Amino acid sequence: MIPIPIVVFVLGGWCTVYLADTMLRSSNLVKSSYESWLSTNGLTLSPFHIRWQTCLFNRLFARCAHLNPRFLYLWFSAGMVFGVAAMFGSVVLLSRTLLQTLAQMMSETPEGSHEQVLQVVVPGVNLPVSQLAYFFIAILISGVIHEFGHGVAALREQVRLNGFGMFMFVIYPGAFVDLFTTHLNLISPIQQLRIFCAGVWHNFMLCVAALCFLFLLPLLLFPFYYTGAGALVTEVVEGSPASGPRGLSVGDLVTRLEDCAVQGVEDWHSCIRHLSHNPQTGYCVHAANLQPSWAAGRAYKRLDGTMECCSNSSLTDLCFSYSNNLESKLYACLPARKTIEASRTCRTNTDCQTDFTPSLCVIPSLENQTKLIRVKHLPQRDMLFVGYPSHLQFSVSLTNFVPRLGFLHLDLPIMLETFSKYLVSLSGALAVVNAVPCFALDGQWMLTSFLEATLSSVIVEKNNRELLGFFVLLGGSVLLAANVALGLWMVTAR
Repeated sequence: MIPIPIVVFVLGGWCTVYLADTMLRSSNLVKSSYESWLSTNGLTLSPFHIRWQTCLFNRLFARCAHLNPRFLYLWFSAGMVFGVAAMFGSVVLLSRTLLQTLAQMMSETPEGSHEQVLQVVVPGVNLPVSQLAYFFIAILISGVIHEFGHGVAALREQVRLNGFGMFMFVIYPGAFVDLFTTHLNLISPIQQLRIFCAGVWHNFMLCVAALCFLFLLPLLLFPFYYTGAGALVTEVVEGSPASGPRGLSVGDLVTRLEDCAVQGVEDWHSCIRHLSHNPQTGYCVHAANLQPSWAAGRAYKRLDGTMECCSNSSLTDLCFSYSNNLESKLYACLPARKTIEASRTCRTNTDCQTDFTPSLCVIPSLENQTKLIRVKHLPQRDMLFVGYPSHLQFSVSLTNFVPRLGFLHLDLPIMLETFSKYLVSLSGALAVVNAVPCFALDGQWMLTSFLEATLSSVIVEKNNRELLGFFVLLGGSVLLAANVALGLWMVTAR
């Protein structure tokens, strides 16, 4: 469900704006001056919607439309081809997404939702509140670039631009351009198609630019940050298993999880998955240290069937299992840190037969499929983590970028990386959704122009072409509405 505080904040804010607008309009003293101020500044208010329009940027649009006519012709022609392909591709993508959503609804567990290319985003539910600024700034930039494409393409095709504006609907920001409809209707369908496809084309190119920036980020930040040395801890959840005097701290550089090397954040996640799905790592211990033993006679079964051989009050000792040539399974209670820090990892006794002193491979005997993980994090002593590996994974935030100088901020690369990812996903999603042949979206005008350009000689009657377009738009609208409705239900109700 959507968090109640967010709903209260949004509804309360819009009610305040609407009540203030109503009171000012009903006041005889300020009504005329208030309405004049709104008109002068291009502001329009309605329930859950604020709109602002201006002519200030018309010159900028005009200059961009006349920079290089030949290049712009090729640029928007390429955009037209991409837009038409995106129009058909978006239908395929939405159909596939709808089938995946229906399959998840039929299943008991929502596994596989991460495989979907398109997902409904609800702030506070599947979008962290801490990342709302990234989300709204990215979606606003994506909208501005989208409308910038329409505006420049229209001016290039000799269509007058009345103005540019921005709006907010509920909590989602956006942008728009106001084109002179008479001019738009006078140009050819191909010219119209260039204009209508320019928005999704510019969103796609913004997506590509953000992807390039993301891949080049290590190179761009190389003078200030280096990578490949480990995963740098930027945040530790307070009270989590990774916190504490012997735990991880902000600024620690994680270089190893057990015998798995960590050179970056991806290695960190990969190592945790490896440790989760593989048997517990063992440690080579000299056979003499396992005598006289705390062992078999004092071991007892836990409720889950695993063995325990240490006192319940012990905070530093851990029960280990091992085998020798005489008995298949023995147990010993050993000081965990001393045993592990002076040992190397192993799987069987054979891995320990490299020293002159006889050694055996001892394996922690833990309950409920928990694991013992030795975390090497410089410059501190190794952390010994006992628990579920996933708890360790979600207890810390890390980055690949290690600052070369002490005054450099740890979070700067993360902020750039996160914002780039939001630009990629949101600009790409805006391109896909706007390309859908659906009423009130760019896809409606793209489809109409495409049918006029391609079927005017095949279907001579314009009414028949319009009827065909209507049924295609109806199908696209139903497809998009079904994806949004079921996506919202999956996110908020399930």
